[in-house]
Amino acid sequence: MSTAAVPQGMGATVWAPETVTTEPYNAQTPMAALADPVTPADALFVRDHFGVPRPEIARWRLRVDGAVAAPLDIDYEHLIALGRAGRRELDVVLECAGNGRALMNPRPPGLPWERGAVGCARFAGVPFHLVAERAGVAPEAVEFVFTGADEGPVHGRPVAFERALPLAEALHPDTLLATHLNGDPLPPRHGAPVRLVVPGRYAVADVKWLVGARAVTTPFTGVFQTEEYVYIASDGTPDGPVGAIRVKSLITAPEPDEDLRRGTETVVRGRAWSGGGRTVGRVEVRAEDEDGTGPGPDDPDTGWHDAQLEPPTGPYAWTGWSYPWTPRRPGRYRLLARATDSHGATQPDRAPWNAQGYGCNPVASVEVVVV
Repeated sequence: MSTAAVPQGMGATVWAPETVTTEPYNAQTPMAALADPVTPADALFVRDHFGVPRPEIARWRLRVDGAVAAPLDIDYEHLIALGRAGRRELDVVLECAGNGRALMNPRPPGLPWERGAVGCARFAGVPFHLVAERAGVAPEAVEFVFTGADEGPVHGRPVAFERALPLAEALHPDTLLATHLNGDPLPPRHGAPVRLVVPGRYAVADVKWLVGARAVTTPFTGVFQTEEYVYIASDGTPDGPVGAIRVKSLITAPEPDEDLRRGTETVVRGRAWSGGGRTVGRVEVRAEDEDGTGPGPDDPDTGWHDAQLEPPTGPYAWTGWSYPWTPRRPGRYRLLARATDSHGATQPDRAPWNAQGYGCNPVASVEVVVV
């Protein structure tokens, strides 16, 4: 279902995400909203497995237990009070591990995400390590298992949504118990009243409707750690759970099938990002005609060209980029963009296929018509 931004009153805009499924509700960010440095909250994609639980703030508790010295329960009021001294606010790229699955060939099973299961949001909350330190993490702990209030059947058995993080990442100063999104309290569909936010990892790590954090002394083997959200090669060989976001870019302008004028400059724009502590170091842009050979050997735009990068709004935010392109000949063209991160990883021409369709990060493309 296509969507558009709907103007409301004094220039305000109400966004309608692009629905993928209704029960449970899953929706993509509209492409127009991805042009903003910070994605509007009402446009941000939604990933839901079992339906939206609605725990009341007055009754909400986070249970911290397992391999800790003193298990504790913390309520919302005490969490907010703790945040007065240690509150952090970060712009974070949020991307579903299955984003782009519909672009793979053959298409793996799962939600048919195209390019919109991503956004960059401003999360605020309390670093988890401040709570964990109150409980006293045991020396033998290796991971924290985070539990959401949502639960349902998977592979014929009832399970809660749980995902584990290595101890170093769980206790990183920027791993947040987030209470606010873009300056407002979290809305229900984005994990209210409290969700986990783990910058640089695919969003499966960002457990919504958080109610539990359990320190464990052996690696967690729950459904969403070892059966779902894992890389599985075409021969069936498992290759571990999804983790750091792979380097990626998207083109936000011009729009698909947009008519451009020959001899008139068009500014190609987009966003690029990476995870695992990596930043975007380079974005290149290329124009190809219908046969994929480029505009022609005598055209100055032949080949890849460096785009201009904009400073990101924070270490975990995406990077805006732009490149001025003046088409010389009429015809149908494919505009391509590829990002390279600070560790030298570059988007591949074709996404590496895997059985569950995760980590899809091929060179971005959009087709336009020059008249």
